[in-house]
Amino acid sequence: MEIGRVGIWTNQFDQVRLSSALRAAAELEQLGYSALWLGELFGREALTQATLVLSATSAITVATGVASIHGRDATVMVQAQRTLHEAYGPRFLLGLGVGHPWTVSEMRGLPFGPRLPTMRAYLERLDEVSFGPPNAEKRPPRVLGAVGPGMLGLAASHADGALPMGMPVGHTRMARALMGPAAFLGVVLPVLPADRTGVGERVEDRAAARQYVVEALPNRAEMLRSLGYDLSAGPDGLVDDLVARGGVDEIGQRVREHLDAGADHVCLSVIGALPGELPLRQWRTLAALTA
Repeated sequence: MEIGRVGIWTNQFDQVRLSSALRAAAELEQLGYSALWLGELFGREALTQATLVLSATSAITVATGVASIHGRDATVMVQAQRTLHEAYGPRFLLGLGVGHPWTVSEMRGLPFGPRLPTMRAYLERLDEVSFGPPNAEKRPPRVLGAVGPGMLGLAASHADGALPMGMPVGHTRMARALMGPAAFLGVVLPVLPADRTGVGERVEDRAAARQYVVEALPNRAEMLRSLGYDLSAGPDGLVDDLVARGGVDEIGQRVREHLDAGADHVCLSVIGALPGELPLRQWRTLAALTA
């Protein structure tokens, strides 16, 4: 599975009008990004939005990053994936995730079971589904949102690879060793491009990076401890390793570190943007990394 080296991950499309999101998708394609990963949480349904983005573009890979397995039963998920693959071929990539207890129990009113057995059972059901368009490819590629060793192993054995989010380079190295050389490994890299008007880092940039780490830490703490991080001092010691900040050269260096550690693809997730606005300026600046 080849989707290029540098893409964009965003859930910010859900915060703007659809027309603005589709124009932005077309621009990201023109800027040279090889893939656009669309998150799914409180906004648009992921597969519907992916369809609209695919129709507004012509070359970029559009991936769900990730679609909740609790939002669709296995039959519906397979039918949707096969339909999109029939229409757009490898330009559509299905990313799947278990989600979080709140989004499953509170939002959907469904029971939230153990992550690994739940995902394994769902993937096995996907493989059993025979419905879909005539002559559709039986099993187009799929990747899993995965961080821990168990889910990474499942991504290698029952899917085509994994998409860890917001983890340090050491995690990428560990994931590649665990999954083997054949599985796809994409990483979501949080980035905060700086407006360099002077020497040093703006206080607000450091604060935005720290806030990201604070919000992400509960879901990553166990894995970070296993990588040797001491979390007793709080999030400040993690900011530099989890968030790439600075100019294009500094962020490009972190991208290269992930690629050298075994990643096939790095998707940039711009943080610190104003609510309700797309980070178009940052995306344009970072497009230099696609060359």
